[in-house]
Amino acid sequence: MFNPEDCSLKAALNFDKKDELAKFQEKFHFPKTQNAQKPLYFCGHSLGLMPKQTAAAIEEINEAWKTFAVDGHFHSAWPWVSSHESLSASLSRLVVAKESEVVAMNTLTVNLHLLLVSFYKPKKNKFKILIENNTFPSDKYAVDSHARLHGFEPKECVVELKPREGEMIVREEDIFSQIEDLGDSLALVMLGNCNYLSGQKFNMKAITEHAHRFEAMVGFNLAHGAGNIDLKLHEWKVDFATWCTYKYINSGPGGMAGIFIHEKHHLDKSLNRFEGWWGHNKKERFKMAPVFDPIPTAEAWQLYQVLRKKEIISLATWNFYLRQN
Repeated sequence: MFNPEDCSLKAALNFDKKDELAKFQEKFHFPKTQNAQKPLYFCGHSLGLMPKQTAAAIEEINEAWKTFAVDGHFHSAWPWVSSHESLSASLSRLVVAKESEVVAMNTLTVNLHLLLVSFYKPKKNKFKILIENNTFPSDKYAVDSHARLHGFEPKECVVELKPREGEMIVREEDIFSQIEDLGDSLALVMLGNCNYLSGQKFNMKAITEHAHRFEAMVGFNLAHGAGNIDLKLHEWKVDFATWCTYKYINSGPGGMAGIFIHEKHHLDKSLNRFEGWWGHNKKERFKMAPVFDPIPTAEAWQLYQVLRKKEIISLATWNFYLRQN
C-alpha cells in the first residue's frame, strides 16, 4: 500500500542509511557546490563520479612506464598487452556469461557493426530484420546500412515493432505474433533489451526462443540494461550482444564497450568476420603468419588494442580496485 510518508526527505535519508551500498559513497569524490554540501549526483549516464582510487591507479601506470618502458607491456603489475583480459571476469558477471564469451573492446556502435557483419547473413527469401520502432537512432542507422550493404532497401528489409494505438510499450504477445508473421523471412531480431525511450524491458529469453524457432539470429543492444537489470546471456542462448559502459556503468562517453558472443558460434567458420591481428592465436601472434588463426573465444572479434587516455584511466582504476578488493 502506498504511504505518502515514504516520499518525504526524512524517509529518503532513512532509506539511504539502511542501503547496504551506502558505504560505497565514500569511495568517490563528489563535486564542490556553492553551499559546500554533498550534491545529489544523477549524471552517471554522462560521466560518473571519480573514484578516489583513480589517482593511485594512474600513478601506478606512470611508475610502470618509468620503470619498464616498453617492457611494461609484459612485466608491469597488470601487463598492458593483456589489459583487456583482466576485465573479462567482471564483464562475465555483469551479463552472466562465460569469460570466453565476453571481451572489452571499442565503442558500442563500432561493435554493433562488427557483430552485424557476422550475424546478419541474409538470403534471397530470408532477409528481414526486426527492431523497435523507437530504437536508439544509432541502431536504426546501423541495421539500415547493413541492409543496403547486402543490396536490400531498408524500407523493405527492416521491420519495426510498434505498440498498439494509444499505448507506449509493445505487448509481449504482439512481439511473438510479429515474429510468427515474418516466419522464415526473418533473418535477425535486433532489439535494445531495455528501450531507452519507453523504458520497456523485453523478455530476452522468450524472444530468443521464439526467434530461434524460425532459425533467426538474435542480438541485443544492452546500453540500458548492462549494469541496470539482471541478465543471463549464456543461459538464454542469445546469439550476440554489445553494450557501452557510459550509462549505468558510469564511465562516460568514450568509455570502452563490451561484446558477448555465445560460445556455440566461436568455432563456426561459416560466419563472416572482419579479421585482424589482435584476434589471432595469441601463442602464434608474433610469428606474423599470413593466414588468420582465430582465438577460439569472443576475443577473435577484436581488431586492435590501442587504448585512448580515457580507456587507460578506466582500465587502470578498474584493475587497481580489483586488486585492492
